[in-house]
Amino acid sequence: MRGVGDFWRRGWGVLAQAARLLVGLPDYDAYVLHRQRRHPGEPVMTRAAFIQERQEARYGGRGGQPGRCC
Repeated sequence: MRGVGDFWRRGWGVLAQAARLLVGLPDYDAYVLHRQRRHPGEPVMTRAAFIQERQEARYGGRGGQPGRCC
């Protein structure tokens, strides 16, 4: 049986992850866990490569130039 402390610890972790995602911070640890569980034996990006890939995906990867909405 799980204790009350486990409940609050998990709840805090979920809230912290949601807050990071809301402000655009990618979650490398969740990425690694996903790759290990769903794609075992396949390579995992380094933290630096993961951050760069996520930033390029979000901002368009145009050499530091921000994307345009119009």
